[in-house]
Amino acid sequence: MLAQLTLFQTLPTTPSATHLLVLLPKGKTLPKDLPHGSLLKAVLARRDMKTDELAKSPVAANAGNGALVAWGMLDFEKDTFAQQVQVRKALQLLLGENPKSIAIVVLGDETQRKRAAELAVYGAWVNAALLPVHKKKDERKPLQKIELYGCADKKIFAPLKAQAEGNLLCRELTILPPNELTPALYRERINKLAKQHGWQHEEFDMKKLRKMGAGAFVAVAQGSDPEDAAIVHLSYKHPKAKQTVALVGKGICFDTGGHNLKPSRYMHNMHEDMNGSAVALGILLAATQNKLAVNLDCWLALAQNHISPKAYKQNDIVKALNGTTIEIIHTDAEGRMVLADTLTLAARAKPDLMIDFATLTGSMATALGARYSGVLGNRDELVQRAVNISKQCGERLCAFPMDEDYEAGLESKVADIKQCSQAGDADHILATRFLKRFVDDVPWLHIDLSSSRCEEGLGIVASDVTGFGVAWGLGMLSGS
Repeated sequence: MLAQLTLFQTLPTTPSATHLLVLLPKGKTLPKDLPHGSLLKAVLARRDMKTDELAKSPVAANAGNGALVAWGMLDFEKDTFAQQVQVRKALQLLLGENPKSIAIVVLGDETQRKRAAELAVYGAWVNAALLPVHKKKDERKPLQKIELYGCADKKIFAPLKAQAEGNLLCRELTILPPNELTPALYRERINKLAKQHGWQHEEFDMKKLRKMGAGAFVAVAQGSDPEDAAIVHLSYKHPKAKQTVALVGKGICFDTGGHNLKPSRYMHNMHEDMNGSAVALGILLAATQNKLAVNLDCWLALAQNHISPKAYKQNDIVKALNGTTIEIIHTDAEGRMVLADTLTLAARAKPDLMIDFATLTGSMATALGARYSGVLGNRDELVQRAVNISKQCGERLCAFPMDEDYEAGLESKVADIKQCSQAGDADHILATRFLKRFVDDVPWLHIDLSSSRCEEGLGIVASDVTGFGVAWGLGMLSGS
């Protein structure tokens, strides 16, 4: 449940809130109407800070009435990501005390106040909600109320609230421990969400997938006991929709690496390998609540990659749903296997656009670290649009090539294609070339989520698990 928002156009003469955030445009002097202005001047003097240094380092101090006041500056000449970081740092000075309510004062001209209000309210919603923990004593308290002064434009906050709820759903699912989010338990959660939001719901379980010939997905999932894996299909329809978009998400609830077992340091946090499916669900939820005029088909590949006598192994040859035969090179390249058959199903419906989300390759994390995610696709103009929207929303994407000559690394002497290369060079590109075999000629983007987890937060989000992709996905859909 997100905090209730109350809007006020005029500024308070004497703010009574116990926790107060003041955001002002970057400048060398302080405005006359600044709440607790004399206190801020004293803090700046004590720290020997110039006024415009607030854009780099927000400050906080206790007012005479005991309230905690934080001041931050927004540099409107910087990009969205930089502005998000400025607001997040200022908010954290207050949210660290788990307040029940906060007041936000935005200053500047009308455009500046609106922008600051959007960032601050969204930041409060996504960072003050309580994500799952399993401590015996949980002393956290949810933020219940936000008072916003200086911007009363109600219409801008409903889409932001839906986006925040989508982000929080994504992060909540990703954070859950693997014993609480097996494929079976995940499917139960999805079923409840489908009933709650009126989504059409269909499941392809292991029995059905074997009968259909989805050998790539089955190869990965057959190593688990019980065999609770499935491809789940959810649909949202809008009567005025002119386009259909397919969202495909990798949902590996735990990844041991299979017979090519991961070392413990790389197996840690592998319950988060289902993040791509959570991103797709978060986008679907937010789009539904925003009543976006687009038809959505959401395809979730839910499985685990376990080691067992039944598990697939190196040198196996399996046949995918579209008839492609695949030589298995490394059992830890399971994500592209489950996505192969899921993409085939999604492509058969001939959507106008298909986007898959996956924590797919370590090489993408090596290339970019955790602050960007990678994007590849089969239309240059689509990739460029994806990058442009990423700059606008602050969830940054870097485009990579996937020219045809890369596929030499996937040539097999005994099957149509190798699953991956033993060398591992440019695996994020080879993985995308592999996936391209299963999308037909549908316009398609692949998002490799190297920034699904970023220590100490990313952009507007303060937690390690970022929910990256939900805001970007909504940006893509809004332009559809």
